Order: sequence, then C-alpha cells, then structure tokens
Amino acid sequence: MKQISIFFLIYIFSISSLFANDQIEFQKWKKNFRSLAISNDISEKTFDLVMANVQFLPKVIQYDRFQPEFYEDTKTYVSKRTSQKKVNKGITFYKENLDLINNVEKNFNIEKELLLSLMGIETNYGTYVGKMDILSSLSTLSYDKRRSQFFTNELLILLKLIDSKKIDYQTLYGSWAGAFGFFQFMPSTIKNHAIDFNRDDYIDLKNPQDAYASAGNYLNNMGWKQNSHCFYKVELKNDIKKKYLNVSAKKLNNKKKLKYFKRFIIDPKNLDFIDDDLKVAIITPDKDIVPESNLLSPAYIVFENYEIILKWNRSLRFALAVCTLKDKIKNEL
Repeated sequence: MKQISIFFLIYIFSISSLFANDQIEFQKWKKNFRSLAISNDISEKTFDLVMANVQFLPKVIQYDRFQPEFYEDTKTYVSKRTSQKKVNKGITFYKENLDLINNVEKNFNIEKELLLSLMGIETNYGTYVGKMDILSSLSTLSYDKRRSQFFTNELLILLKLIDSKKIDYQTLYGSWAGAFGFFQFMPSTIKNHAIDFNRDDYIDLKNPQDAYASAGNYLNNMGWKQNSHCFYKVELKNDIKKKYLNVSAKKLNNKKKLKYFKRFIIDPKNLDFIDDDLKVAIITPDKDIVPESNLLSPAYIVFENYEIILKWNRSLRFALAVCTLKDKIKNEL
C-alpha cells in the first residue's frame, strides 16, 4: 500500500512538472502568436485587450486526449441523446418559439424538427452551452502540437470577428474545443454561416433568433435536402466485401446505387419504398470503437443528408443520433 502511494505521488509530481513547464512555454507561444495575429491584420489594441487574461488550460488537453463518448457503442450513444425526455423538451421549446422556428424553416428550407434535434443534442436546448473560456481553450489547443494548425486558424478567425465588432469577446464561454452558442459553432462556422437575423448589428448565437437562423443558413449552404432520407438500419449478409463497410467518418468510401447493395442486405424488400438509383454508403460504426464488436452489426444504409450532418460533426454516431431524434420529434409535432 505504501509502495502504491509512492508511485502515485511520483505520478502527480511528474504531471505537475509537465504542466508547470507548459505554463512557461505557453507564455513564449503567446508572444510569438501576437506577432502572427498582427501580421494577419488583427489590431494590436484588440489583441492586447482580448488576450490579456488568456491562460493555458491543462483540462483542455486532457479532454482532447480522451473523450468518453468516443468509446460508447452506437446503441448507448444514440439512446442517451434521443430519450423521450429530450423529445419532450424539444416540443416545449418549439411551442415557446413557434413563430421564430416556423419562420426559419420557411426561409431556409430546413425542417423544424432537424433544427430542434441539433440544438437538443448540442446544448440540451440552450441549457448547457459550456462554461470554458473559449479564447483560452483555443489558445491552449493552438499551443498544443497535436492539432495546432487547425486551432491556430480558428483562433485567428475569432480575433478577426472580435476586431470587426461582429462578436463580443466578453460573451465567449462555451465548449473546451472552442465551440460557441446554442448550436456550438466554431469560429470558422460563425464567419461563413452565422447571420444577424434580428438586425441589431450583432451576432448573438446565444439568442434564439440569431442562433436558429444561423443554423438554418448553415444547413442550407451545405446542401441539406428537405424531407429526404437520412439513414436506415439494415442486416447484412456475410458475403459482403469489407471494402464496402465504412467505419470512419472522415470520408464515406465505395458508394453505390441502392440497388447494387440490396444483394448484400437481408430482407431488402424493406427498402423497396426508396428509389433504387439513389447513391448510398454502408456504415458499421462500432468496429473501430467497441472492442471485439461484430464487423457487420450494427449496420446502416446512409444517404446524402446523412453526409451533410457529418460536415457539421465528423462522427458516425452523432449523425445517427441527430436523425433519430429528428424523426422522434417529427412524430410528435
């Protein structure tokens, strides 16, 4: 027992030493980043004001290295995020914001139940938008070498948005990865798709009007097809070639017309109501997540709209959860 305590103390000391060194190196990074920001047309005044209290956040590195939901099987992941309680909360939110949501649906051709689903899964209808200092989070991830280029670019975009007075830096609290607002937009998404729907000369993604319209605009710009297919669960025959089974969300490969894949599906007549000429892909999301999982199960035929959700969040199970909750909400509206 005494030996275990000694090892534990050594471990704690080692971690503390690493983080102490990171704090020193982070200050050097901050100085270098200031030069980079100014060379990217961000004013010195904005940088010095906004970045004055930015800190290295060790917790952000821990979250980035291990995200528990990545290790849940599909059934667990989806059921947690599409419960009846979540559906009921979505219906209530819709009734409270009926005119706005119907208006956004009409203007952007995005089903209200999809917007409700995304908001429900991202932030539980605005009740949990995150409490992390986004500027510190993005700075920490920019300093960290694992995905430095991506987060450096996101931080520069955010500073430009602040510099142009489109975003109030004092409101920037959100997720550990730098996502913000009711729909958890990253800075690049804010820049490219967020809109000032209520015309108050300010984009507030914690305000239902700007948030809903921005989400509708984003989905419309990505090519969402209203009232089209998302996915269907299928049972596969053992003779299907592995190359047709997508286990990663980075890119769906080996897409074919539905009629081609029907030969590998048990009870293909269940899909007869779908156009055979539609191009689809097959995903088996548990293979790279769950130890000793069955390669062929669970399996899903996925369509173009499913891939649109993947552009929102590169997670096979996230997209399944969004479309599942969307259908559940639709059935009760």
